[in-house]
Amino acid sequence: MQAVKMVVTGPFSAGKTAFIGSISEIDVVKTERRITAPSEQIKETTTVAMDFGRITVDEELVLYLFGTPGQRRFDFMWEILSEGMLGFIVLVDSTRPETFREARRILETFQSYASTPFIVAANKQDSEDAWPPEDLRIILKLDESVKVLPCVSIDRESVKNVLLELLYSILDQLES
Repeated sequence: MQAVKMVVTGPFSAGKTAFIGSISEIDVVKTERRITAPSEQIKETTTVAMDFGRITVDEELVLYLFGTPGQRRFDFMWEILSEGMLGFIVLVDSTRPETFREARRILETFQSYASTPFIVAANKQDSEDAWPPEDLRIILKLDESVKVLPCVSIDRESVKNVLLELLYSILDQLES
């Protein structure tokens, strides 16, 4: 059986845990703790080490999904989680422009770890104030060759579409 390791990264509160949770066939292994910093209390808990989920595509292929913490104080985990990855997704909360610069920094950091395929997923596209994927491409200064896909991290089909696009990119790279 072929195992494909994918990393789901992005800024704090972008929806990484929800993304993995909406598609994983196993209970997601989470390392969440209660948020104590007043500036981060837009939600109750945060990932401090990683999230882990699994998807069996068929009897020949399984995807392992590793979600990173989003806060800078936990960024030492990024390099550890990136080891052996065959591709990564940068999840961006497209309703929070104040996080776009951080998303760009995270993207550049992960590109420095490995030359693997990646996709930018524009989360919360079901929200009225979400930036369209093409506008995110411009603000994040992404080349036309980079896939920027619409996403709703709590919608299984939406997450599946993002994962399939990354998987196709990984398979194309492995074949060439």
